[in-house]
Amino acid sequence: MERKNPRDPAFLGGRAADRTIVKGTMRTRDCIIVGGGPAGLTAALELLETTDVRPVIFESTGHIGGIARTIDHKGNRIDVGGHRFYSKSDRVMEWWNRILPLQGFPARDDLLLNRQVPLSTAPDSPDPEKTDKVMLVRRRHSRIFHRRKFFDYPVTLGFGTVSGLGWAQTARIGMSYLNARIFPIQDEKSLEDFLVNRFGRELYRTFFRDYTEKVWGIPCERIDPEWGVQRVKGLSISKALSHALQRLVSRNSGGSRKDTETSLIDRFRYPKFGPGQLWEEVARLVEDRGGEIHRNHRVTGLRCEGTRIVDVTVENLLTGASLTREADYFLSSMPVKDLILSLSPPAPLVVRTVAEGLRYRSLVTIGLLVDKLAVRNETRIETLNGIVPDTWIYIQDGGVRLGRIQIFNNWSPYLVRDGKTVWLGLEYFCDEGDDFWNLSDRELLELAIEELCRIGIAGQADVRDGVAIREPKAYPAYYGTYDRFPLIRKHVDTIENLFLIGRNGMHRYNNMDHAMLTAMAAVDGIRTKSTAKDPIWSVNTEKEHLEERGRSAGKPR
Repeated sequence: MERKNPRDPAFLGGRAADRTIVKGTMRTRDCIIVGGGPAGLTAALELLETTDVRPVIFESTGHIGGIARTIDHKGNRIDVGGHRFYSKSDRVMEWWNRILPLQGFPARDDLLLNRQVPLSTAPDSPDPEKTDKVMLVRRRHSRIFHRRKFFDYPVTLGFGTVSGLGWAQTARIGMSYLNARIFPIQDEKSLEDFLVNRFGRELYRTFFRDYTEKVWGIPCERIDPEWGVQRVKGLSISKALSHALQRLVSRNSGGSRKDTETSLIDRFRYPKFGPGQLWEEVARLVEDRGGEIHRNHRVTGLRCEGTRIVDVTVENLLTGASLTREADYFLSSMPVKDLILSLSPPAPLVVRTVAEGLRYRSLVTIGLLVDKLAVRNETRIETLNGIVPDTWIYIQDGGVRLGRIQIFNNWSPYLVRDGKTVWLGLEYFCDEGDDFWNLSDRELLELAIEELCRIGIAGQADVRDGVAIREPKAYPAYYGTYDRFPLIRKHVDTIENLFLIGRNGMHRYNNMDHAMLTAMAAVDGIRTKSTAKDPIWSVNTEKEHLEERGRSAGKPR
């Protein structure tokens, strides 16, 4: 392999200067960031704004934003995975607002429905009908679809649930919940134990088990309970009922209510054209301020000397060229499995063995454009053309592979080219390379249409168009060798200038704001010349949750 000057113009796309000067800051130190998703882009902008370090991002794909990107299909936009912009962290909320300010005037559907929404009163607040760089305030409404009926999510034992399930099953659910509260499982060894303790065994079997096993592909009793801690901590039937009562006397606004669990929020913020719009704007700011973003460049090796990384080997996926780049700091959001296997000298055998055993779930999204839905809006929430008001619909029935449906019209009216149509995102979970993943696009579309019709959401004659999108390693899994992950953390924490950030970088199923907070914590360490990694690992843990409460009466979600 040929070693080239890291400042070689052939590698940097013509940039040959040894230093970058931005707003009076002379940047003589570099930080290589592996991955251009939310964590990597957040770190890059934070470095430019708070340090004298120049960020250099290597992104293996041709796009930025990771799973939080927006895909345009014939004028209809897809939010891969669905991303609500909501956080209990003031720092994150303010960061988003600086990039895309909150709407000061109603959005298109708000105007047509004469709907009242919280609006910014700040001077020069943007009008989404006149400008694109704007964050909308959207209503969160998600439900479970089970036996061709809708049920509230999060589940409550209210009238809708009782009428949908019947008194007999509701009574069994109530008794099961009471039993779980009085006689909880003392040692939670699995995700099943975690969910049963919070919802009761009968409710768990009715509304949680089948969907969760679709997501992970294995029984819940084989999944580490930490997944529940990361995703639904603090949520239970009692919490949901308490929240429902609070809603009778107060209204959430703007998507930043700190004392509300993530799964209970009523409103959230959302970029006019989806999450990718925000991350594309961040990427533009990074490059305008002197940072570098190299798409289609995959980091294949990280070389250590002592307790420090000294350089990385990078492959240009378009040309096949392999080059070496030195830096002072290294932030990685690449899958930690790949990171460990890329270290030179190699990590200890036991660490490599754990890394090789880590597992991931992949996501296939099927975008379907339909003329209308077969289900009617029977809620009190007004919608355009009478479509159901949900952003997400969770498909609990075990008879289909379909896991979840997004209705993009309800995320933002600007995601849909023709507001008279309904733009859906059908989400399927699988393993990269398995039989489902390897289906042709045509086969995936045929399967999605058949299942959508079978469960009664839409009719086949109403389907106009479709597209299949595959997202590998979308979800780090809490099985395989995950129970031995501390061995990996112990090893990487000894490398002083290496910081693991983001969802796949830390092998944690974190939300987008958590990924951002890990990046912020890493940059804080660089700025203060700290090599401690605990502040990064503590994001979205009970320890961090309590510390944040003490500091600011809020905590990152």
